[in-house]
Amino acid sequence: MEKIMFIETGMGIDVHGQNITKAAIRAVQNAIHFNSMPGLASVLPDNDFNNMKVNVKLALPAEKENLDIAAVKAVLPFGTVTVEVMDGGMLTTSGVVLAEKGDKNDLMYIVVASVEVGY
Repeated sequence: MEKIMFIETGMGIDVHGQNITKAAIRAVQNAIHFNSMPGLASVLPDNDFNNMKVNVKLALPAEKENLDIAAVKAVLPFGTVTVEVMDGGMLTTSGVVLAEKGDKNDLMYIVVASVEVGY
């Protein structure tokens, strides 16, 4: 990426079910949820949102091998998306195990995301 236009951060949690992909998707959605970039197209090559680059950095507390990167990329509607995974986030107790919610244990998975957009 030659030029970073903006960086947004977010957090996502899977309270029940211990699904790292669900927590990661929620973190990315949280990062981009309140953004509108109407002027960005004017600085992108060919004035096309598909020419932007999006770098997603995810801090995961566990189960990196179970992360569905394609599902995370699908959250972002435009551009060439890359995903970098690193250690971080948090595991903490939800205080209860709810089998009907798919819980294997009482852990909540908390993922932190940084989304960089540019070209």
